[in-house]
Amino acid sequence: MVTIVRDIMGIAGNAVSLGLFLSRVPTFKNIIKKKAVEQYLPIPELTILFKCMLWVLYGLPIVHPNSCLVLTSNAIGLFLQAVYLTIFLIYAAREIRLKVLKVLAAELVVMTMLVVVVLQVAHTHEKRSLIVGIPCVIFGSCMYAAPLAFLITSYFGAVLSLVPPQLWTWCLMVFCTYDMTTLSEDHRSSPRLLP
Repeated sequence: MVTIVRDIMGIAGNAVSLGLFLSRVPTFKNIIKKKAVEQYLPIPELTILFKCMLWVLYGLPIVHPNSCLVLTSNAIGLFLQAVYLTIFLIYAAREIRLKVLKVLAAELVVMTMLVVVVLQVAHTHEKRSLIVGIPCVIFGSCMYAAPLAFLITSYFGAVLSLVPPQLWTWCLMVFCTYDMTTLSEDHRSSPRLLP
């Protein structure tokens, strides 16, 4: 029964994730239509791309077996973010394009180092899941905070005064609680990993 409920919640989570990934489509349609990125910042896409890379690594059977739902939703997100960033790079000014490419290179270097460390140092699924899971939770939280970069730069006073801080705090708490619950459920057999 617990497995069925967890699978249903996972499928619902995948649907919500897909909706979040597709929510950027109108923005990039405008970029294509105007043939310019204007004042748009790629911070959310760069953050989401890195988050998806981490979760795809986490979902691989060699790191965390039986994580098909995690793997599929984040692989789709990784693909969509790559498409979005490609569109951004096509229409961005040269100096912005170079900055974005530097960030992408840094993300790839970090991912490569993480993969090497995980495969060379951790020889059990539990250790690999923990080593990859912690950055997944951190960057998953950053993904939800990344759109604030746009809000802060564009509408600092007006928009932030309309959005109650309690709402952002509550969303962050729910997300972190869910992720920590997921990590602790994955490691029930190893109580020393999480208190």
